[in-house]
Amino acid sequence: MVGNTSAATERSLGKVLAPYLADPANAFVVSSDFAHWGLRFRYTHYQPGTGAATSLRASSKAPTDPEIHESIKRVDFECMGACESGSHQSWLDVLRDTGNTVCGRHPIGVVMAGLESLREGGGDGLFKFVRYERSGEVSKVADSSVSYASAFAVLQ
Repeated sequence: MVGNTSAATERSLGKVLAPYLADPANAFVVSSDFAHWGLRFRYTHYQPGTGAATSLRASSKAPTDPEIHESIKRVDFECMGACESGSHQSWLDVLRDTGNTVCGRHPIGVVMAGLESLREGGGDGLFKFVRYERSGEVSKVADSSVSYASAFAVLQ
């Protein structure tokens, strides 16, 4: 189990776990939701089609360029792309920039750091996302949703 920790600790734990990640007798499962979007989650990040990102308020008119649910998807896909890139730092950067509420960000970061450590030593292994769903398509600021993404990494 990994709780709330620092980037440096994620890297240290990743190095410790790297040999276990490389062992084909082992399997690691990391479970996490992605965005918990809505006023009740205190996360209303919105990325417009153009211009700077903002946080929507209860009094905000529902934007349409893009619709809120498309902005949520865009943010989640930025995070998923950073994860698939294999760069632990890219993962940390996109989480910082978007504030995305990925509840398992730290265990994911530990495994990413471990895989990155293995690649530095000539190994392989990257996450590949295979499914994305949301509990609902947010159209109003008063709505909320939770995003779910499934990925795997296999080392050869």
